[in-house]
Amino acid sequence: MVIRLPGAVRSAACDAVVDRLDAGSGPGTIEIRTGGQPASAGDAASGVLLATFTLADPAFGAAAAGVAAIAVDPEPETVGVAAGTAGWWRAKDSAGVTVMDGSATVTGGGGDLTLNTVAVSIGLALRLTGGTVTMPG
Repeated sequence: MVIRLPGAVRSAACDAVVDRLDAGSGPGTIEIRTGGQPASAGDAASGVLLATFTLADPAFGAAAAGVAAIAVDPEPETVGVAAGTAGWWRAKDSAGVTVMDGSATVTGGGGDLTLNTVAVSIGLALRLTGGTVTMPG
């Protein structure tokens, strides 16, 4: 049998996850990295660190139907610290504790997190254009 969750429970679970980014004394961060994400968010980060975004606090809006959207008004901005192609991201709270990770693509590319470009170079201006966290139903 498959476990299924109603919308309100999915939203509560999603809020519990994204609210972990707001733990601590300041805003959370998202690291943009090359390559593919590790098998588990508990594994050491892989790939080259390309950039780090400082998030709004709170980082996500309230979930609806099990989906929470990252706060991008205004769009978080940063600059590249290394050269490479963005492939994945890792989100951490203000104490540096890993909360989650996911795929990164260019805007419209279907990733969990979207950027203005995935071709990063040192000093290149980067914008976080969107992203969602979805709890399965």
